[in-house]
Amino acid sequence: MIKVSDHARQKAIQLMTEDGFDPAEDYIRVGVKSGGCSGLEYVLGFDNKKNETDQIFEDNNIKIIIEKKSMLYLAGTVLEYSGGLNGKGFVFNNPNAARTCGCGESFSL
Repeated sequence: MIKVSDHARQKAIQLMTEDGFDPAEDYIRVGVKSGGCSGLEYVLGFDNKKNETDQIFEDNNIKIIIEKKSMLYLAGTVLEYSGGLNGKGFVFNNPNAARTCGCGESFSL
């Protein structure tokens, strides 16, 4: 469903630990909501609870939780981490996105 690059895995483990989450047990919650300059906006955070409408995936020893309504938008996405000159943070490489904004935080289909 969602792939996690090695660099994103390392950074996720570091940040989860710093925020009091256990990377072996807890999740990265990924989703999509209306908003952003392109129409849809990515949502990313850490969580230790699963809701009824969530699906759990694991890649590169990282557990990812996605609410069912976001799955269609995120199929095949690769979660990367960029530390380049344009800022640093998690980046979504989404093959479903027809258009993305300059900052990479929103997209449209």
